[in-house]
Amino acid sequence: MNGVRMDKWLWAARFFKTRALAAKACDLGRVRVGAVEAKPAREVRLGELLQIRNEGGEFAVEVLALSEMRGPAAVAQTLYRETEESKTARARLAEERKAMQQFAPIPERRPSKRDRRRIIQFRGDH
Repeated sequence: MNGVRMDKWLWAARFFKTRALAAKACDLGRVRVGAVEAKPAREVRLGELLQIRNEGGEFAVEVLALSEMRGPAAVAQTLYRETEESKTARARLAEERKAMQQFAPIPERRPSKRDRRRIIQFRGDH
């Protein structure tokens, strides 16, 4: 196997829950190979460096193996190796998020109907 479709590999490596979400991420420019945005049908090859942005954060990974089949998480982690810079950046962002929770007060109770209306009005959801 020389290459695998980008959306299939991202799904098999468990960066996205479905292949459709992987394809959508490619279309939105959240997956890059070098400095170029990757399309869902682009072939992933061994040794390529990918930059992937999903709800878990930003990952910079090197492709170590190819697979079209989604398997257990332990097997999926053998398909790639995350760079050290990526690991430290994600850890730093997680620490920052944790520190910011300290400044956000936890509400004492659920909002009442009147409070919810004021929140909706403030946000301008109507």
